[in-house]
Amino acid sequence: MTTTTVRKRAATGSLLGLALGDALGFPTEFDDVPSILAKCGPWTEMELPTPALVTDDTQMTLALGKGLRTAMDRGLLGPKRLERPVREEFVDWYQSPENNRAPGRTCLVACNLLKDESRLWQDAGQIGSKGCGANMRVAPIGLIPGLSDEQRAGAAQLQSGLTHGHPTALAASDLTAHAVRLLAQGAEPTGLVGLLRSYAYDNRSHYHERWLGDLWTRSQDPTPEHFIARGWDECLGALDRLQEAVRTASPETDPCLATGEGWIAEEAMATGLLCFLWFVDEPLTALRRAACTSGDSDSIACLAGAFAGAHLGADAWPTEWADRIEYRGDLLTLGALWDA
Repeated sequence: MTTTTVRKRAATGSLLGLALGDALGFPTEFDDVPSILAKCGPWTEMELPTPALVTDDTQMTLALGKGLRTAMDRGLLGPKRLERPVREEFVDWYQSPENNRAPGRTCLVACNLLKDESRLWQDAGQIGSKGCGANMRVAPIGLIPGLSDEQRAGAAQLQSGLTHGHPTALAASDLTAHAVRLLAQGAEPTGLVGLLRSYAYDNRSHYHERWLGDLWTRSQDPTPEHFIARGWDECLGALDRLQEAVRTASPETDPCLATGEGWIAEEAMATGLLCFLWFVDEPLTALRRAACTSGDSDSIACLAGAFAGAHLGADAWPTEWADRIEYRGDLLTLGALWDA
């Protein structure tokens, strides 16, 4: 890990940014832009709600983060070592009375199935769902130091498969974690889309069998390579739309018009990235733009916040916002662990 990563505290910044974006987008999630403007005033002046409550996006990010911490306390990260504690954390989240923040149906169905310890996780994950629920929570995998490329990709895809087994959900989770990692390590945002496209091409036909087992056989695909390539191709299409939007779309317009409403994985990734890339040095503006959207505002804003925080570090966020965020203690504890 580089000294700049340590100094800027990328993990703390990314986790706080994710939660702040989530809290900012929570009240606007099911509204169109005119309704949001009528309720909140100009989008550039949106304020963090009081209390600053988050949704299942942050709750499941913390569940994944705690599962990862447990797994890595036990030794080298591998599929079996990762699956059990993350599965337990997801089930704990599912059964918690605090799971009352309009969680997605796919996560609820899958986590209910994961309760049965005799059931293979591949049979719990919803093979037909590419909802954004898996990539909105994957940031911790991009923030943990010391993982190999194979561990990071495999872990990102496995944690997706526990709930969202569609190949596009797997690929978008992998890409989102990779983007967070690149930004935390100091990659230039101007070159980010190109780096992500290269990564997608390089991995297009690589099925991580060690991590995913026979997940692909639940689909209608003839081979594992065909299965995973479907996901990468949809993500490459989203990256094409993102590249065009960064160049031509106005930040004054709803970003969902350019890159999609974010209810599905590749659109949440692309629209979250668009808001970040429009306002690379203005992280609060990026969050506000993401929260004032016609789509899945909390998920788009939590991803924009994760990218901005990974890039700029913990100091990106004003103290008066960071001090008020729900689950602040848990976010700071995991951030400090991975920044150390």
